[in-house]
Amino acid sequence: MKTSEIINLGIGLEIHFCLDAADTNAQFTMFKVVIHPNAKVPAAHYHENFDETIYGLKGSLTLIVDDQIITLGPGDYQFINRGSVHNLINQTDEIVEILAFANPGIFTANYFKDLLGVLKVGGPPDKAKLNSIMLQYGLIPVSS
Repeated sequence: MKTSEIINLGIGLEIHFCLDAADTNAQFTMFKVVIHPNAKVPAAHYHENFDETIYGLKGSLTLIVDDQIITLGPGDYQFINRGSVHNLINQTDEIVEILAFANPGIFTANYFKDLLGVLKVGGPPDKAKLNSIMLQYGLIPVSS
């Protein structure tokens, strides 16, 4: 059994990459996201070239998809079509865990590793660099 690669972004988010593109012949990627209370989460965005499914494992997550507010608990799931604007928020005092599937498998662990490179610099993160990384991986940030 393969063990997950854990990428701790240091902002209240941990990514446990389970299956990357190389593991699935680029059919899909799968990763667990651990979201601590008050975590800094990615800006509202949409995916240009892949769909995403979120499955609740632990806690209660607020998911906003195309202006619809959804509460995702353990056993709940939400399919997010490419092009749908979405973001997620942990509004509780508990750790939330979700499992995410991206299809096709073009969204890889390298995205989170590149983010970590910007976040490890210290001080407030460079938003232009974060946006550039998002765009490089097909995540299109949306201004609120």
